[in-house]
Amino acid sequence: MAQIALSRRLRRTPFSDGVEAAGVKGYTVYNRMLLPTVFESAEVDYRHLKEHVQVWDVSCERQVELRGPDAARLMQMLTPRDLRGMLPGQCYYVPIVDETGGMLNDPVAVKLSEDRWWISIADSDLLLWVKGIANGYRLDVLVDEPDVSPLGVQGPKSDELMARVFGDRVRDIRFFKFDKFEFEGRELAIARSGYSKQGGFEIYVEGSDIGMPLWNALFAAGEDLQVRAGCPNLIERIEGGLLSYGNDMTDDNTPHECGLGKFCNTHTAIGCIGRDALLRVAKEGPVQQIRPIAIDGEPVPPCDRPWPIVAGGKRVGQVTSTTWSPDFSTNVAIGMVKLSHWEPGTRVEVETPDGLRGATVRDKFWI
Repeated sequence: MAQIALSRRLRRTPFSDGVEAAGVKGYTVYNRMLLPTVFESAEVDYRHLKEHVQVWDVSCERQVELRGPDAARLMQMLTPRDLRGMLPGQCYYVPIVDETGGMLNDPVAVKLSEDRWWISIADSDLLLWVKGIANGYRLDVLVDEPDVSPLGVQGPKSDELMARVFGDRVRDIRFFKFDKFEFEGRELAIARSGYSKQGGFEIYVEGSDIGMPLWNALFAAGEDLQVRAGCPNLIERIEGGLLSYGNDMTDDNTPHECGLGKFCNTHTAIGCIGRDALLRVAKEGPVQQIRPIAIDGEPVPPCDRPWPIVAGGKRVGQVTSTTWSPDFSTNVAIGMVKLSHWEPGTRVEVETPDGLRGATVRDKFWI
Protein backbone atom coordinates (compact mmCIF):
# COMPACT_ATOMS: atom_id res chain seq x y z
CA MET A 1 0.00 0.00 0.00
CA ALA A 2 1.30 3.48 -0.89
CA GLN A 3 2.27 5.64 2.08
CA ILE A 4 2.56 9.35 2.72
CA ALA A 5 6.18 10.44 3.19
CA LEU A 6 6.49 12.49 6.37
CA SER A 7 8.43 15.75 6.39
CA ARG A 8 8.37 19.15 8.09
CA ARG A 9 5.95 20.30 5.36
CA LEU A 10 3.42 17.76 6.66
CA ARG A 11 2.97 18.85 10.24
CA ARG A 12 2.23 16.64 13.20
CA THR A 13 -0.18 17.95 15.82
CA PRO A 14 -0.02 18.38 19.60
CA PHE A 15 -2.18 15.24 19.85
CA SER A 16 -0.44 13.01 17.30
CA ASP A 17 1.11 10.78 19.98
CA GLY A 18 -2.35 10.10 21.42
CA VAL A 19 -3.88 9.49 18.01
CA GLU A 20 -1.21 6.95 17.15
CA ALA A 21 -1.51 5.20 20.50
CA ALA A 22 -5.27 4.92 19.90
CA GLY A 23 -4.64 2.88 16.76
CA VAL A 24 -5.46 5.28 13.94
CA LYS A 25 -5.76 3.37 10.64
CA GLY A 26 -5.97 6.20 8.13
CA TYR A 27 -5.15 9.85 7.57
CA THR A 28 -5.83 12.56 5.06
CA VAL A 29 -3.83 15.77 4.61
CA TYR A 30 -5.70 18.93 5.60
CA ASN A 31 -4.09 22.36 5.85
CA ARG A 32 -0.73 20.57 5.63
CA MET A 33 -1.50 18.58 8.77
CA LEU A 34 -2.48 14.98 9.47
CA LEU A 35 -6.22 14.53 9.98
CA PRO A 36 -7.34 11.05 11.13
CA THR A 37 -10.03 9.46 8.95
CA VAL A 38 -10.68 6.09 10.60
CA PHE A 39 -9.83 4.19 13.76
CA GLU A 40 -11.67 0.84 13.78
CA SER A 41 -13.82 1.17 10.66
CA ALA A 42 -16.09 3.87 9.25
CA GLU A 43 -19.22 1.99 10.41
CA VAL A 44 -17.93 1.06 13.87
CA ASP A 45 -16.65 4.61 14.45
CA TYR A 46 -20.03 5.94 13.25
CA ARG A 47 -22.02 3.78 15.65
CA HIS A 48 -19.79 4.70 18.58
CA LEU A 49 -20.07 8.42 17.77
CA LYS A 50 -23.86 8.21 17.83
CA GLU A 51 -23.99 6.35 21.14
CA HIS A 52 -21.04 7.47 23.29
CA VAL A 53 -18.33 10.16 23.17
CA GLN A 54 -15.19 10.67 21.12
CA VAL A 55 -12.14 12.93 21.31
CA TRP A 56 -11.14 14.33 17.92
CA ASP A 57 -7.78 15.73 16.89
CA VAL A 58 -8.94 18.53 14.59
CA SER A 59 -5.79 20.63 14.90
CA CYS A 60 -5.94 20.92 11.13
CA GLU A 61 -8.71 23.49 11.61
CA ARG A 62 -6.04 26.16 11.69
CA GLN A 63 -6.78 29.62 13.03
CA VAL A 64 -6.24 32.83 11.13
CA GLU A 65 -5.90 35.48 13.81
CA LEU A 66 -6.85 39.11 13.20
CA ARG A 67 -5.54 41.43 15.88
CA GLY A 68 -5.57 45.22 15.95
CA PRO A 69 -7.79 48.29 15.56
CA ASP A 70 -8.98 47.26 12.06
CA ALA A 71 -9.66 43.60 12.91
CA ALA A 72 -13.45 43.95 12.83
CA ARG A 73 -13.34 45.93 9.57
CA LEU A 74 -11.17 43.26 7.93
CA MET A 75 -13.43 40.47 9.17
CA GLN A 76 -16.44 42.17 7.56
CA MET A 77 -14.56 42.63 4.28
CA LEU A 78 -14.15 38.87 4.05
CA THR A 79 -17.77 37.75 4.46
CA PRO A 80 -21.28 38.70 3.28
CA ARG A 81 -22.65 37.89 6.73
CA ASP A 82 -23.41 41.05 8.68
CA LEU A 83 -21.22 40.93 11.79
CA ARG A 84 -22.27 44.21 13.40
CA GLY A 85 -24.42 42.48 16.02
CA MET A 86 -21.84 39.83 16.89
CA LEU A 87 -20.63 40.01 20.48
CA PRO A 88 -17.41 38.74 22.09
CA GLY A 89 -18.05 35.16 23.17
CA GLN A 90 -19.98 34.26 20.02
CA CYS A 91 -19.07 32.03 17.08
CA TYR A 92 -20.55 32.63 13.62
CA TYR A 93 -20.53 30.35 10.59
CA VAL A 94 -19.26 32.72 7.90
CA PRO A 95 -18.97 32.12 4.15
CA ILE A 96 -15.75 33.75 2.94
CA VAL A 97 -15.95 34.99 -0.67
CA ASP A 98 -13.70 36.58 -3.27
CA GLU A 99 -14.49 39.56 -5.48
CA THR A 100 -16.66 37.38 -7.78
CA GLY A 101 -18.73 36.02 -4.89
CA GLY A 102 -17.01 32.62 -5.13
CA MET A 103 -16.52 30.60 -1.95
CA LEU A 104 -12.98 30.68 -0.61
CA ASN A 105 -13.78 28.96 2.67
CA ASP A 106 -16.65 28.24 5.05
CA PRO A 107 -15.06 28.72 8.48
CA VAL A 108 -16.30 29.58 11.94
CA ALA A 109 -15.42 33.08 13.12
CA VAL A 110 -14.63 33.34 16.83
CA LYS A 111 -14.88 36.85 18.29
CA LEU A 112 -12.56 37.06 21.28
CA SER A 113 -12.83 40.86 21.58
CA GLU A 114 -13.51 43.84 19.36
CA ASP A 115 -9.92 43.87 18.16
CA ARG A 116 -9.13 40.13 18.22
CA TRP A 117 -10.74 37.41 16.09
CA TRP A 118 -9.97 33.84 15.09
CA ILE A 119 -11.11 32.35 11.79
CA SER A 120 -11.24 28.58 12.22
CA ILE A 121 -10.71 27.52 8.62
CA ALA A 122 -11.48 24.59 6.37
CA ASP A 123 -8.78 23.24 4.05
CA SER A 124 -7.37 26.16 2.01
CA ASP A 125 -4.69 28.85 1.92
CA LEU A 126 -7.05 31.45 3.39
CA LEU A 127 -4.26 32.94 5.51
CA LEU A 128 -2.57 34.25 2.36
CA TRP A 129 -5.81 35.80 1.05
CA VAL A 130 -6.45 37.56 4.36
CA LYS A 131 -2.87 38.83 4.54
CA GLY A 132 -3.19 40.15 0.99
CA ILE A 133 -6.41 42.03 1.76
CA ALA A 134 -4.96 43.52 4.95
CA ASN A 135 -1.81 44.66 3.18
CA GLY A 136 -3.55 45.88 0.02
CA TYR A 137 -5.97 48.06 1.97
CA ARG A 138 -3.24 49.15 4.43
CA LEU A 139 -5.27 48.08 7.44
CA ASP A 140 -3.97 48.45 10.97
CA VAL A 141 -4.18 44.77 11.81
CA LEU A 142 -1.83 41.84 12.36
CA VAL A 143 -2.77 38.67 10.48
CA ASP A 144 -1.05 35.47 11.58
CA GLU A 145 -1.51 31.79 12.41
CA PRO A 146 -1.33 31.39 16.21
CA ASP A 147 -0.32 28.26 18.11
CA VAL A 148 -3.95 27.18 18.58
CA SER A 149 -5.04 23.59 17.95
CA PRO A 150 -8.72 22.67 18.27
CA LEU A 151 -9.63 19.44 20.04
CA GLY A 152 -13.16 18.15 19.49
CA VAL A 153 -15.29 16.29 22.03
CA GLN A 154 -18.31 14.92 20.18
CA GLY A 155 -21.19 12.57 20.94
CA PRO A 156 -24.22 12.30 23.27
CA LYS A 157 -22.04 11.86 26.38
CA SER A 158 -19.86 14.88 25.61
CA ASP A 159 -21.47 17.13 28.25
CA GLU A 160 -20.75 14.63 31.00
CA LEU A 161 -17.14 14.12 29.95
CA MET A 162 -16.44 17.84 29.64
CA ALA A 163 -18.04 18.58 33.02
CA ARG A 164 -15.73 16.05 34.68
CA VAL A 165 -12.66 17.87 33.34
CA PHE A 166 -13.77 21.51 33.32
CA GLY A 167 -16.63 21.63 35.85
CA ASP A 168 -20.40 21.81 35.51
CA ARG A 169 -20.31 25.39 34.19
CA VAL A 170 -19.29 23.99 30.80
CA ARG A 171 -22.82 22.58 30.43
CA ASP A 172 -24.17 26.15 30.30
CA ILE A 173 -22.42 27.03 27.05
CA ARG A 174 -25.07 27.58 24.37
CA PHE A 175 -24.76 26.47 20.75
CA PHE A 176 -22.16 28.50 18.83
CA LYS A 177 -21.14 30.38 21.96
CA PHE A 178 -17.90 29.98 23.88
CA ASP A 179 -16.51 30.68 27.32
CA LYS A 180 -13.11 30.51 28.98
CA PHE A 181 -12.05 27.64 31.26
CA GLU A 182 -8.81 26.86 33.03
CA PHE A 183 -6.69 23.77 32.49
CA GLU A 184 -3.32 23.39 34.20
CA GLY A 185 -3.07 27.14 34.68
CA ARG A 186 -3.92 27.89 31.04
CA GLU A 187 -7.13 29.68 30.06
CA LEU A 188 -8.79 27.94 27.09
CA ALA A 189 -11.73 29.00 24.94
CA ILE A 190 -14.35 26.22 24.73
CA ALA A 191 -17.21 26.45 22.22
CA ARG A 192 -20.33 24.34 21.85
CA SER A 193 -19.74 23.43 18.22
CA GLY A 194 -18.20 20.72 16.08
CA TYR A 195 -18.28 18.90 12.77
CA SER A 196 -21.03 16.43 13.68
CA LYS A 197 -24.75 16.48 14.44
CA GLN A 198 -24.32 14.49 17.67
CA GLY A 199 -23.58 17.49 19.86
CA GLY A 200 -20.33 18.43 21.51
CA PHE A 201 -17.57 20.96 22.02
CA GLU A 202 -14.42 22.30 20.47
CA ILE A 203 -11.55 23.24 22.79
CA TYR A 204 -9.21 25.86 21.34
CA VAL A 205 -5.94 24.67 22.84
CA GLU A 206 -3.49 27.58 23.00
CA GLY A 207 0.00 26.20 23.31
CA SER A 208 1.13 22.83 21.97
CA ASP A 209 2.75 21.91 25.28
CA ILE A 210 -0.57 21.13 27.00
CA GLY A 211 -1.96 19.09 24.10
CA MET A 212 -1.20 15.62 25.44
CA PRO A 213 -1.92 16.47 29.11
CA LEU A 214 -5.43 17.55 28.05
CA TRP A 215 -5.87 14.50 25.79
CA ASN A 216 -4.87 12.19 28.65
CA ALA A 217 -7.13 14.00 31.14
CA LEU A 218 -10.17 13.52 28.91
CA PHE A 219 -9.48 9.81 28.48
CA ALA A 220 -8.85 9.28 32.19
CA ALA A 221 -12.12 11.05 33.07
CA GLY A 222 -14.21 9.20 30.48
CA GLU A 223 -13.18 5.58 30.86
CA ASP A 224 -16.62 4.54 32.14
CA LEU A 225 -18.28 6.60 29.37
CA GLN A 226 -16.56 4.43 26.73
CA VAL A 227 -14.60 7.41 25.44
CA ARG A 228 -12.57 6.69 22.31
CA ALA A 229 -10.44 8.60 19.86
CA GLY A 230 -12.48 9.54 16.83
CA CYS A 231 -12.57 11.80 13.81
CA PRO A 232 -15.06 13.42 11.44
CA ASN A 233 -17.11 10.52 10.10
CA LEU A 234 -18.07 10.45 6.42
CA ILE A 235 -21.35 8.60 7.02
CA GLU A 236 -22.59 10.89 9.79
CA ARG A 237 -21.37 13.99 7.92
CA ILE A 238 -23.41 13.23 4.81
CA GLU A 239 -26.47 12.16 6.80
CA GLY A 240 -26.35 15.53 8.53
CA GLY A 241 -25.63 17.58 5.43
CA LEU A 242 -22.34 18.97 6.72
CA LEU A 243 -20.54 20.35 3.67
CA SER A 244 -16.86 19.81 2.94
CA TYR A 245 -15.02 22.69 1.31
CA GLY A 246 -13.02 21.41 -1.65
CA ASN A 247 -15.37 18.45 -2.05
CA ASP A 248 -18.94 19.77 -2.09
CA MET A 249 -18.05 23.35 -3.02
CA THR A 250 -15.14 25.35 -4.42
CA ASP A 251 -14.45 28.93 -5.44
CA ASP A 252 -16.56 28.25 -8.54
CA ASN A 253 -19.65 28.24 -6.30
CA THR A 254 -21.42 31.10 -4.55
CA PRO A 255 -22.86 30.77 -1.04
CA HIS A 256 -26.36 30.74 -2.56
CA GLU A 257 -25.48 27.70 -4.67
CA CYS A 258 -24.20 26.01 -1.53
CA GLY A 259 -27.46 26.57 0.34
CA LEU A 260 -25.77 29.16 2.56
CA GLY A 261 -27.92 32.12 1.57
CA LYS A 262 -29.26 32.36 5.12
CA PHE A 263 -25.73 33.30 6.24
CA CYS A 264 -25.54 36.16 3.73
CA ASN A 265 -26.84 39.61 4.65
CA THR A 266 -25.56 41.05 1.41
CA HIS A 267 -27.62 44.25 1.51
CA THR A 268 -26.34 45.23 4.95
CA ALA A 269 -22.85 43.66 4.99
CA ILE A 270 -21.25 46.92 3.89
CA GLY A 271 -17.60 46.50 3.00
CA CYS A 272 -17.70 42.84 1.93
CA ILE A 273 -15.37 42.46 -1.04
CA GLY A 274 -17.76 40.20 -2.97
CA ARG A 275 -20.89 42.23 -2.12
CA ASP A 276 -21.65 43.64 -5.60
CA ALA A 277 -21.33 40.23 -7.24
CA LEU A 278 -23.52 38.58 -4.60
CA LEU A 279 -26.19 41.28 -4.90
CA ARG A 280 -26.58 40.26 -8.55
CA VAL A 281 -26.72 36.57 -7.60
CA ALA A 282 -29.31 37.24 -4.89
CA LYS A 283 -31.48 39.17 -7.34
CA GLU A 284 -31.33 36.59 -10.13
CA GLY A 285 -31.25 33.49 -7.94
CA PRO A 286 -28.91 30.49 -8.32
CA VAL A 287 -29.24 28.17 -11.32
CA GLN A 288 -27.87 25.21 -9.36
CA GLN A 289 -27.84 24.32 -5.67
CA ILE A 290 -26.67 21.65 -3.25
CA ARG A 291 -29.24 18.95 -2.53
CA PRO A 292 -29.37 15.67 -0.57
CA ILE A 293 -29.69 12.68 -2.87
CA ALA A 294 -30.58 9.04 -2.13
CA ILE A 295 -28.94 6.63 -4.59
CA ASP A 296 -30.68 3.31 -5.26
CA GLY A 297 -29.24 -0.16 -4.83
CA GLU A 298 -26.32 -1.75 -3.06
CA PRO A 299 -23.58 0.27 -1.36
CA VAL A 300 -21.50 2.44 -3.66
CA PRO A 301 -17.92 3.45 -2.87
CA PRO A 302 -17.08 6.95 -1.61
CA CYS A 303 -16.53 9.19 -4.62
CA ASP A 304 -13.03 10.58 -5.12
CA ARG A 305 -14.19 12.67 -8.09
CA PRO A 306 -17.55 14.20 -9.08
CA TRP A 307 -20.09 11.70 -10.44
CA PRO A 308 -22.35 13.12 -13.18
CA ILE A 309 -26.08 13.34 -12.50
CA VAL A 310 -28.08 12.84 -15.69
CA ALA A 311 -31.70 13.01 -16.77
CA GLY A 312 -33.02 12.37 -20.27
CA GLY A 313 -29.46 11.86 -21.47
CA LYS A 314 -28.35 15.33 -20.31
CA ARG A 315 -26.08 16.25 -17.41
CA VAL A 316 -28.05 18.08 -14.72
CA GLY A 317 -25.54 18.12 -11.87
CA GLN A 318 -22.93 16.11 -10.02
CA VAL A 319 -22.62 14.06 -6.84
CA THR A 320 -19.70 15.21 -4.70
CA SER A 321 -19.94 13.07 -1.53
CA THR A 322 -21.55 9.69 -1.00
CA THR A 323 -21.54 6.64 1.24
CA TRP A 324 -23.79 3.87 2.53
CA SER A 325 -25.87 4.69 5.62
CA PRO A 326 -26.43 1.73 7.97
CA ASP A 327 -29.21 3.56 9.84
CA PHE A 328 -31.18 4.59 6.76
CA SER A 329 -30.33 1.57 4.55
CA THR A 330 -29.55 3.65 1.47
CA ASN A 331 -26.71 5.39 -0.27
CA VAL A 332 -26.70 8.94 1.10
CA ALA A 333 -25.17 11.65 -1.04
CA ILE A 334 -24.59 15.37 -1.46
CA GLY A 335 -24.83 16.81 -4.95
CA MET A 336 -25.00 20.06 -6.88
CA VAL A 337 -28.19 19.94 -8.96
CA LYS A 338 -29.52 22.29 -11.64
CA LEU A 339 -32.69 24.29 -11.06
CA SER A 340 -34.63 22.17 -13.54
CA HIS A 341 -34.16 19.02 -11.44
CA TRP A 342 -33.69 20.11 -7.82
CA GLU A 343 -37.30 19.76 -6.66
CA PRO A 344 -37.79 17.07 -3.95
CA GLY A 345 -38.90 13.75 -5.37
CA THR A 346 -37.29 14.31 -8.79
CA ARG A 347 -35.88 11.10 -10.21
CA VAL A 348 -32.45 11.24 -11.84
CA GLU A 349 -29.58 8.87 -12.60
CA VAL A 350 -26.04 8.95 -11.22
CA GLU A 351 -23.02 7.70 -13.18
CA THR A 352 -21.23 5.63 -10.51
CA PRO A 353 -18.08 3.55 -11.11
CA ASP A 354 -20.43 0.53 -11.24
CA GLY A 355 -22.68 2.09 -13.90
CA LEU A 356 -25.86 4.15 -13.88
CA ARG A 357 -27.94 4.11 -10.70
CA GLY A 358 -31.36 5.55 -10.15
CA ALA A 359 -31.53 8.29 -7.52
CA THR A 360 -34.01 10.63 -5.86
CA VAL A 361 -33.53 14.27 -4.95
CA ARG A 362 -34.66 14.77 -1.33
CA ASP A 363 -36.21 17.72 0.47
CA LYS A 364 -33.91 17.48 3.51
CA PHE A 365 -30.91 15.64 4.87
CA TRP A 366 -31.36 12.56 7.00
CA ILE A 367 -30.42 13.99 10.43
